[in-house]
Amino acid sequence: MYAQRVVIDFNPESIERYRSGYGVIAIDVIRATTTLTTGTSLGRRCFAAASVEEAFARAATLEQPLLAGERGGDMPEGFHMNNSPCEIARRTDTERALVLVSSAGTRLIRNARACEAAYLACFRNFETAARYAAGRHRKIAVIGAGTRGEFREEDQICCAWVADLLMNRGYEPQDLQTADMVARWRNAPPEACRISKSAAYLERSGQLHDLDFILAHVNDLDMAFTLDDDEIVVAEDFGGALEDTIINQAFPGLSFGSPAESSA
Repeated sequence: MYAQRVVIDFNPESIERYRSGYGVIAIDVIRATTTLTTGTSLGRRCFAAASVEEAFARAATLEQPLLAGERGGDMPEGFHMNNSPCEIARRTDTERALVLVSSAGTRLIRNARACEAAYLACFRNFETAARYAAGRHRKIAVIGAGTRGEFREEDQICCAWVADLLMNRGYEPQDLQTADMVARWRNAPPEACRISKSAAYLERSGQLHDLDFILAHVNDLDMAFTLDDDEIVVAEDFGGALEDTIINQAFPGLSFGSPAESSA
C-alpha cells in the first residue's frame, strides 16, 4: 500500500511541481483566500483573476460585477473595492459577482486550475479543508501564496495547521521542511501572524479592520471550497452550512461575534 504524503510549499510558480498526482490546497490568509471564501459562503459568485487585465475581461462577461483587489498593495483604477474580507462580509449586494485580483494569492489560485484538484483554505476553514481533502488524494500539497517572494507567517501558520491535521489522519510529511514547519507552527495561536510584513502593511495603510476580521474568524466556517475554472465554488457532496455571521456596519465598534475555538 502506498503511503499518504503531505508537503508544504509556497509561491504561485511552485504549482508546477504538483500538477500531477496531488490535491492542492491554496492558502493566502492576508487576504485573497479569506476574501474569496467569505464571499462564496455568503452566496456571492466569486472569481479569481491572475491580472488586472484578466479581471476586466472576466467582469465584462458578468452583470454589474464587483471588481476588487490590489496589485502591489494599491487598488487598480476602475476597481470598486480593495481585497478586503471585512468589506465583502459587510456588503449586502450579494447578487453582484466578485472578481478578485491580488499580488500573489489569485495567481496561485489560477495556476492551481491545472492540478488534478484544487481547494482554498484560510484561518476560517482550515480544519474543514483538511478534512475534505483527506482520503481523496494520496498526496496533498499545501501551498502558501508567497507574497513578494516571501513565505509570510500567516500562511506558514495556516499551512502548518492543515498539514498537522492531515498528519493526524495518517499522512506523512514528504520532506524535512514540511515536518519542521508543522513542528514550529502547529500550536501557534492565530495572533502569532501579527509579526508578519502583511500585518504591518495593513497597519501602515489603515486596513487593520481586515486583520481584526481574520483573527476574529478562526475555524468558524464549516465549508470546503474548490475551483470551477476561475470560479470558487462550494465543494460537491459537502454539507457545510452557509455563513450567517452578522457584521455591524459601524467600525471600529463592530461586533464580530465569538469565533470558534481553533484546534491548532
